[in-house]
Amino acid sequence: MTDPARPFTWVGQRVPRHEDPRFLRGAGAYTDDIAVVGALHASFVRSPVAAGRIVSVDLEEARNIPGVVDILTADDLGRPALRAVLERDGFVATDMPLLAADRVRYCGEPVAVVIAEDAYSAEDGAESVIVEIADEAAPVDIDSAAGNPLHEEAPDGVLVDLQMFDDPSIEQVLDESHVVLDEQFTSARVNAAPMECRAVVAELDRRAGQLVVHTSTQVPHQVRSGIAQALGMAEGEIRVIAPDVGGGFGLKCVVGREEVVVAAAARRLGRPVRWSEDRRESLMASFTGREQRYHVRAGFTEDGVLTGIDADIQVDVGAYSAYPFTCGVEPLMACTELPGVYRVGAYSARGRGYATAKCPTAPYRGVSRPQIVMVMERLMDKAATLLGIDPIEIRRRNLITDFPYTGPNLITYEPGSYLQSLDDCERAIDAAGWREITANAQEPYRYGIGICCFSERSAYGTPTMGARRMGMTPGYDVAHVRMDPSGHVTVTTGTCGHGQGHETTFAQIVADQLGIEPAQVRLRQGDTDLSSYGWGTFASRSLVIGGTAIRAASVRLAETLKQVASDVLEADPADVRLRDGAAWVDRVSVPVSDLAQRVHFRAHEHPDLPEQLLEARGESDPDGCFSNATHAALVRIDTQTGDAHVADYIVVEDCGVVVNPMIVDGQVRGGVAQGIAAGLLERLEYAEDGQPMSATFMDYLVPTASEIPNVAIHHLETRNEQNPLGAKGMGEGGTIGAPTAVLGAVNDALRDTGTQFDHIPVLPAQIRAAFRGVASPAGRKEIA
Repeated sequence: MTDPARPFTWVGQRVPRHEDPRFLRGAGAYTDDIAVVGALHASFVRSPVAAGRIVSVDLEEARNIPGVVDILTADDLGRPALRAVLERDGFVATDMPLLAADRVRYCGEPVAVVIAEDAYSAEDGAESVIVEIADEAAPVDIDSAAGNPLHEEAPDGVLVDLQMFDDPSIEQVLDESHVVLDEQFTSARVNAAPMECRAVVAELDRRAGQLVVHTSTQVPHQVRSGIAQALGMAEGEIRVIAPDVGGGFGLKCVVGREEVVVAAAARRLGRPVRWSEDRRESLMASFTGREQRYHVRAGFTEDGVLTGIDADIQVDVGAYSAYPFTCGVEPLMACTELPGVYRVGAYSARGRGYATAKCPTAPYRGVSRPQIVMVMERLMDKAATLLGIDPIEIRRRNLITDFPYTGPNLITYEPGSYLQSLDDCERAIDAAGWREITANAQEPYRYGIGICCFSERSAYGTPTMGARRMGMTPGYDVAHVRMDPSGHVTVTTGTCGHGQGHETTFAQIVADQLGIEPAQVRLRQGDTDLSSYGWGTFASRSLVIGGTAIRAASVRLAETLKQVASDVLEADPADVRLRDGAAWVDRVSVPVSDLAQRVHFRAHEHPDLPEQLLEARGESDPDGCFSNATHAALVRIDTQTGDAHVADYIVVEDCGVVVNPMIVDGQVRGGVAQGIAAGLLERLEYAEDGQPMSATFMDYLVPTASEIPNVAIHHLETRNEQNPLGAKGMGEGGTIGAPTAVLGAVNDALRDTGTQFDHIPVLPAQIRAAFRGVASPAGRKEIA
C-alpha cells in the first residue's frame, strides 16, 4: 500500500514533455496544416522602395491572371489601421495602415493583397500589380531620421522621447568620482527567425456567426482585439485560435497587419482565405528588434565602486509602433532596468525612439536587456582595467547583496543569489580549467574568458505594466480547471505556449494539488472562445502568472474533492489528503475517480457542495519578480581568419523553484544559442537607400549545431515568496546573458592587440583586423 504520509511532489521532477511525441511523429498541427475546404490564397504586393508617395496602383493586368478572385487595396478596405498608444508626454501616436494608401515607409510594406484560388496564381497576380511610387529620401538610421521625417506628427523623426530618471546630483557625483568612463555601445538590428514564419487562415463560421481566425501567434486575445478595433467589429464576433506555434520569440506577440487583412478579406468575400509568410518576407518585411545606441557616462571610486550613471539611449524603432506594445517598449525597458544587478548611486536616463524606413520593431526575446547587460558589463570590465582590479572582483564590489533593495530606478528587487551565482560560476571556470587553456593556447589560436552577471525581470503584472501607461495594459491572467467523471482534468488558460512545455509543467502543478498523475491533465490554450481574456505568452510570464492562476483554481477544486471525500470517509475535510490518485484519511482512501463520479452522477447525496461542482477559477496579477544568473563563455579565436568559436559555456542560474528541471535546461540552452548568434552572427543590413540586404539565410546567419557548445547548467534556488509556487520567470535569461559573455571573451582574447569592441555582433573581419593592427569600420581603438 502507498504510504500517504510519504512526501512527494510532481513539481521539481524531470517529467518528460507531454507535447513531444506528437511533434516527433509529425502529428503537430500548425496554422499551415489547417485544412479548410475552398480556401483562397493571399499574396501581398509589397513596396519595392523604402520611402515614397504612392502615385498609382494598376491592377488591370493582375486581374486577368487565371485564378485571381479579387485584389484589395486600402480604399477597398476603408483605409483601416492599427494604432498603438502610450498615454504619456513624449510619445507620438501614429497609425499603421493595414495597407499603405498614400505613401510607403519601408521596403516590403504591404500596398495591396491579391486573393486567388491557389498560392501560385496569387503570387503571379501580386507580381503583376504595378505600383508607381515617387521615391523620397529614406531615413535609414538614427542620424538621418530627423532630416527626413516619415510622419508629419513627428517632424523631428522622434516617436518617443522619455526622460525616465533625472537625478539632479548626477553631474556633481560624476565630477567627484575617481574615474569617469564616457562610452558608446551599439547593437545590430536582428530578426527573431522562428522555425515557423507567420501564418493565418480566416473563415466565416455562419452557424456561430463568427469570423474564425487561426493564426501563429503568442497573443490570441490581442489579435482578436486588433481585428475588432481595425474592422469595427464586436470582439464576440471574432474567434482567434492559435494551434501549435513553431516559435515566436516576441515576433508574434504583436498583431501583424497581414493577420487583420486576411481576416478582412475572408469577411468581405465570404470564403476562407489563407496566407503563409515565406522566409524572404519574414526577413525583409516582418517585425525586427534591438538596433540601439547608448552614450553612457559612469563614475567609479578608486576602489571600483559605481557612483553614478548618466545614460542617453537611442533606439531605431522602424517605421511604425507595433500594436499593442508601441515603439516605446525598448527605450522604456532600457531606461528602467539599465542598472540591473548592481548598486548605483545617482542615476539619470533618457530614452528615444527614432522612426526609420525599416520594418517596425517588436519586443524580441529579452527586450533591451541583452543591450543593457552589455553596457553594464563592459563598464565593469573597462573600470577594472583602468583601476587595476580583477574583473570578477569589481563585480563583487558592486553587486546587490542586501534585500529587498530599491534602486535609483525605483525598482524593488526581492531576494536573489547574485553574489553566490558569481562565486559559483568562478569556481566552475576554475574546475573546467579555462584559465589553463587560455594561458597555454598555441598559435594561431587565442582563448578568452567572458563573464556576465544579470537579472531577468519577469511576471509583469498590471501594477508594473500600468506604469508604462499603454493604451492596453497587459498583466493578469485567468485559468479554469474542471474535472470530468473519470477523474481527468481539463485546464483552460489565457497563456499561449509556443515551445515552452506548458502542457507538461502546468500538468505537474495541477497534479500536485489534486493528487493525480500529470498524464490525467489536459491543457487547452490559445483559443479566445475557451478562456477568459488573457495576455498570452511573452516576457517569461506564463509559469509565474498563468501557473499561479492554475494553481489557485486547482486548490479550490481540491477543496471540493476533500469535501466529498469527508462525506464518504466520515472525516473532517481538513484531515483529507489528496495523493496517488486517491483521497486519504490516515490509511483509508477512496479513488479520486470515484469522488468525481459521485459529484457528477450523484450530486444530490452531497447537498453542501459548492455550486460550481468540479470546476474552479483562479486568477493571478503579480507585481513582477527577478530571476538572476551568471554566464561565462570560453571563446577560441583563429588569429589568421578572425573566426570566433565558443568552445565552452557555463550558466549558474536562479529562477526560484524549478517546476521541471529538464524544461528549464532546454529553455536556457535555446536562449544561449540565440544569444551566441546575437554576439557573433546575426545582423540585418540595409543599403543607403533602405533596401534590405539580408533577405535569405545566406546573408542573415542563424546558428547551427556547429556554433553551439556544450552548456553546463548549475541551478540555485531562491524561493519567490510573492507567489505560492515559489517560481520566477526564466525564459529570456539565456538570450540576455550570452551576447555579453561572448563579447567579453572576444575582448579578453584581444587584450594584447589594443582593440576592444563595444558592439554586437563582432564579425570575423573585425577580429582579423584587430590582430593585424588595422582599424575596422565597426571596431574602435580603445586607450586605457
